[in-house]
Amino acid sequence: MSVDHRRLGRELDLFDSDPLIGAGLPFWLPAGAAARHEVESYLYDLERRAGYRHVHSPALGRRRMYELSGHWHNFADEMFPPMRVGEDELVLRPSLCPHHALIFRSRGRSYRELPLRIAELGPMYRAERSGVLGGLSRVRSMLLNDAHVFCAEEQASAEVAGVLRLMREAHAALGMGPVSYRLSLRGPGKKYGGDDAMWARAEEVLRAALSQERISYADAPGEAAFYGPKIDVQVVDPSGREWTLATVQVDHHQPERFELEYADASGGRSRPVMVHRSLAGSMERLFGHLIEVHGGAFPVWYAPVQLAVLPVGADQDAAAREFAAQAADLRVEVLHDGSVGARIRDCRKVPYLAVIGAREAADGSVALRLRDGRQLDPMPRAAAIEMIGAAAREQRQAGAELRDRP
Repeated sequence: MSVDHRRLGRELDLFDSDPLIGAGLPFWLPAGAAARHEVESYLYDLERRAGYRHVHSPALGRRRMYELSGHWHNFADEMFPPMRVGEDELVLRPSLCPHHALIFRSRGRSYRELPLRIAELGPMYRAERSGVLGGLSRVRSMLLNDAHVFCAEEQASAEVAGVLRLMREAHAALGMGPVSYRLSLRGPGKKYGGDDAMWARAEEVLRAALSQERISYADAPGEAAFYGPKIDVQVVDPSGREWTLATVQVDHHQPERFELEYADASGGRSRPVMVHRSLAGSMERLFGHLIEVHGGAFPVWYAPVQLAVLPVGADQDAAAREFAAQAADLRVEVLHDGSVGARIRDCRKVPYLAVIGAREAADGSVALRLRDGRQLDPMPRAAAIEMIGAAAREQRQAGAELRDRP
């Protein structure tokens, strides 16, 4: 039986929606926000360690910027209408790349700064039709894990290969994996920016990176972005539907349109290559997938509640609260209402349960129950807390061992 993230997300109080907010605009409840925050923090730290510098940019810009980038010509049907503010026409952004191009252009750049890796977890907006909206998979407002690498032509293949390794690490830590890789190329019947030579160079960069990382892939004509070819990392949901989770793209078009340049080693001016990449896509679509992959039972490191403490009766309430306070570095809840059996069933997605009875309250021990039904031997409370924390750290670092492996 397939898992529907829309049903399970509401059952587990991860997210919801309201007609007064509007279709395709879900809101995150405390449990979902806790899981999402943990994943966002992980991605931020992963990028920082990989040499990315994080920025913040506005969620809207002048229509002229999107005309210059090519988005208005190629993407206007999926953009919200401009808002007239005085003499300006402001548009909610459908992507972050024009802003990042202007961040690069904000001051003079030297070849010594390259590759310059700029990352942002930023909001963007798509005017999706009502008929295609659904849960977290297709929304109108999203938060994108995005980044752009500005580099010299000779650095581009190595940068793309580095992105592919970073993707592998992130996906392993999140407890999921790609089913295939797709090289998305130009196809007939569509308009693309740039000339044939520009596209040939970009395609060569991507093929070289895939070869370096020993990744098998299939060509997908007609699936390229309007500004360049891309590698799409494909996943399959429990219903067998395939879709793109992560992507890395090589773009010569926008650096030319925005007249980006840097001082090269010879003292002249050169145009950088712009590598677009997202390790995990939008947080909305990512969590739609993670809910279904894990059936709502997330790995302990980003589970909304890592430890549930259940006092057997009122006499154990104080001991349960004391244990929860001791475990404050974890995401812990004390649950009082209902029978012990009913509370255990309600916590079926929580990684660790601690039932505090008279014996546990008296001797300061705890016997942890795991969500797979196993029950561990009694242990000191401090040892239980350390064990849970160690399990979370180990899972969070699960992808690190793959970082340098082809």
